[in-house]
Amino acid sequence: MLESVARPRLDRSNTISIVAVHAVAVLGFFTFSWSALLLAIGIWWVTGGWGITLGFHRLLTHQSFSAPRWVARALALCGSLAVQGGPVIWVATHRLHHAHSDRDLDPHDSGKGFWWSHIGWIFYRDPKRASFENCKNYAKDLVADPFMLFLDRYYIHLQIVLGLLLLLAGGWSFLVWGIFVRLVVGWHSTWLVNSASHMYGYQTYDSRDKSRNCWWVALITFGEGWHNNHHAFPRSARHGLRWWELDTSFLILRVLAAFRMVSDLRITDHLRHPRKRAA
Repeated sequence: MLESVARPRLDRSNTISIVAVHAVAVLGFFTFSWSALLLAIGIWWVTGGWGITLGFHRLLTHQSFSAPRWVARALALCGSLAVQGGPVIWVATHRLHHAHSDRDLDPHDSGKGFWWSHIGWIFYRDPKRASFENCKNYAKDLVADPFMLFLDRYYIHLQIVLGLLLLLAGGWSFLVWGIFVRLVVGWHSTWLVNSASHMYGYQTYDSRDKSRNCWWVALITFGEGWHNNHHAFPRSARHGLRWWELDTSFLILRVLAAFRMVSDLRITDHLRHPRKRAA
């Protein structure tokens, strides 16, 4: 376990990779086609909505529902294709965030400003905290699964394979939009949960941190922007708790449960057992 936070230093690999992807994404202005746009949206939904939100976040990190092994692994594969790290690193980082939300040991502490919580924490990382040896202590359940370890080690290779398939299927337009533009949009959408949803919006519950319910972040992150609700009830499969707090990911889970692909959807106690009115 971490005992202290070392002085962050520039992670050149992360910085160069992220800047390079953004630079190539600019080519989207010159390679646009409606089919490429629809392709990018579809892959973003599969990798971000199903992979990150349902797979990495609500299932692997918080166990907010149960799923057969093949479903869990399929969701983890989709999440790995979002290139936000493998399942072990992603889950460990998010569990650390919940354990120390908006405090010194929070990897993307919003108290250090919008830039830091959005992307600065990825550019300047504590080398000890970011190491696999440390992260595995927060995701021992995933380290025990060889398939999750495979995804953690080879998610970049899987992205290269996907890129080659897109290039063969639709040329440079499919490659630029299906990989680079889609990654930029997906990254910033997820990062806005760390930054904007700790600074803008309203707090329904006392979650003992700065988490906020931010409607516009929820719209672009498949329901993840109802962040104060989530921090108050982290194991709940449902993040949008009021009738108007649209949570598309929970709606998908309801459909999957109807087809018996998932089960045991966990929701907050106050939703499962409504408070009785006084006589």
